[in-house]
Amino acid sequence: MASSQQTALIATATAAAVATGLLAYAVYFDHARRSKPEFRRQLRRNERRQARQAKVEAEVETLHQRESIKQAVDDAREEGFPTSVEEKEAYFLDQVTMGEQLGSDPSRAIEAALAFYKGLKVYPQPGDLIGIYDKTVPKPILDILAEMIAYDGSLRLESMSMPGMPGMPNMGDMPTVGLD
Repeated sequence: MASSQQTALIATATAAAVATGLLAYAVYFDHARRSKPEFRRQLRRNERRQARQAKVEAEVETLHQRESIKQAVDDAREEGFPTSVEEKEAYFLDQVTMGEQLGSDPSRAIEAALAFYKGLKVYPQPGDLIGIYDKTVPKPILDILAEMIAYDGSLRLESMSMPGMPGMPNMGDMPTVGLD
């Protein structure tokens, strides 16, 4: 019994020492922040440095994602699309189903958008399908799909009618959609 009491006493003393140390550090940090101008400047510098680093990392990630999108579209075009009506219909249904399944996993957004893009390429009225996608596809995937459409100059969306963009004949002429 003495051993378990001794262990409990050591554990309590250790926890109290850690709590006291944390409290002492918090008091020191607050005092230094309030009374030392150089300490405050250093905190601000560190904050600005972290903000710049986060911005650079976000820009690099955006560029990487755009390159991935371009590569995916290029690969899909190189792979080719079906030409007969029956093949197009089956291909469209497979791609949309795959896009919906992949869309449930946020880490596979580019793959999901690519599946929707492939379905769009074989659909007879792509402009109408964009309206359906706009209502049913999650926004992050829709943004990637918009990048794919903007990159693919061969995709014609004549029947496209979006609010604020009446009569726009070709979405491929649109500038690249920003992901930032």
